[in-house]
Formats: sequence, structure tokens, C-alpha cells
Amino acid sequence: MISLSIENGVAEIVLDAPYKLNALDEAALSDLGAAYDDAAAAAYTGEVRALLLRGEGRAFCAGRDIAGVTPETDDALAYLGTFVQPLLKKMSVFPTPTFAAAQGACLGVGLGLLLVTDVVYVAENAKFGSPFAKLGATLDSGGHWYFTERLGMHRTLDLIYTAELMSGAEAVAQGLFSRAMPADELLANTRAIVANVATGATGAFTASKELVAHIRDQRLGLWESMEEENSEQARLCKTDDYAEGIRAFQEKRSPVFKGE
Repeated sequence: MISLSIENGVAEIVLDAPYKLNALDEAALSDLGAAYDDAAAAAYTGEVRALLLRGEGRAFCAGRDIAGVTPETDDALAYLGTFVQPLLKKMSVFPTPTFAAAQGACLGVGLGLLLVTDVVYVAENAKFGSPFAKLGATLDSGGHWYFTERLGMHRTLDLIYTAELMSGAEAVAQGLFSRAMPADELLANTRAIVANVATGATGAFTASKELVAHIRDQRLGLWESMEEENSEQARLCKTDDYAEGIRAFQEKRSPVFKGE
């Protein structure tokens, strides 16, 4: 149900159980984590310079697979703490730029997978939110933090209390994700963007990825952030990609970056 392919510097990971809207049980989460491990190993050798996550079929991921869950014996803490949270942490520190293309239902842990991805492009008719009010549960997979950070307290609680879902277009307009596209153009457009990024100065991109994470997690102010930028710029000035970029500019040609 989880597949990984690597081609031309891009790792593509696919949730491939469309018959159940790519819902994830413990085994699938373990397989997904293994796919990220394999892709990360290839990234450290330079074989992977960008990653794309997508779901097969009409939904990205409907969340946890609860078909066999019994309320009396369900251990939600084990599912979330042992399987979901470690996977999300692993995804968030993947060593190259990461992208996702999301269509249809994007709920629960499926929403969590998107929230920890660097850049998310969504179909205009995708669905996001917190349907858990109808289950007597609550938003998980970091949803409270991301929703509050990006949407504000009032909109977050509105979505939680009402269980209403946002469309992809609404989610982008409200600042949750990057871009919305027609569903029939989403995958092709995303693949083209990811392929282009994979040929770029991905070492510099990773530096920005880490800086943005520091600003978010450490609540850096302007001048602290600027100090980190200065240090990263000084380090990048000693890299092969920087030298190539300067030469290409001076020679009026397109640069050929190696991600180093």
C-alpha cells in the first residue's frame, strides 16, 4: 500500500490503497516510515534532491483506518504516540525539500502528513478540517498547533466544534497550504515543480528549511533570525553551488547545481 520510486533526483512516495481512501493502520504507518528512511538514505548520497508525497485515487488520505477498531480496547495513545508522532517528526526533518499533492479527503493523520510537509499543493475540491466531533474525539496529529498557528483561535475552534470541512481553495485562501489547483491539473503541475526544484541549489534550500523551522520552534525575533541568515550565507558562500551560481550569472548562462 506504500510505494517508493526514485527518478531524476525525485523520490515519489505513494499512499496506494484507494479502495479505502488510503486510510492508514499501524502497519501502513510503519511502511510509510520505512519509505521515508529509504528516501533519506538516498538523499544523503545525493540520489534524491526533492521528495513528493501523494495519494492514489480520489482521496489523499481519509485518516486512520478504523475498520477493525473496537472502542473498548482501542489504545489511541499507542497509535498516536508510537506510530503517528515519530513518523511526523521523521517527515518534518527530511534532508531535502518536500512536497505533497493532495486531493479529495485529507483528514486525521492524513492531514497531519500534509501539515509537516514543506510545501503542499491541493486540489480546489480537496477537503480539510476536523470531523471528529461526530466521533466523540478531537483533532490530532498536530492539528491543533498548526490550525491555531495558521488560522487563528476562532477559526480553529469553529472547525472543531462544527465539524465543517474547508475546500482546498478555502484552505489556501485562509493560509493553511501553499496553492490550490484544478484537480485534473494537480499531479502534473506538482511533479513539474518538484522536478525543477530537484535541479536547483537544494543545499541552500535545506538551509532555508532549517532556518524557517528555527523561527517557528524557537520563536526567533528579527535580529536573531538575521544572525542565523548571516551565518548560513557565509557557509553557503564556500559551497560548489554558490561558485557555480556566480559563474553562471557572470557568464550569462543557466547554472548547473549539484545540491552541494
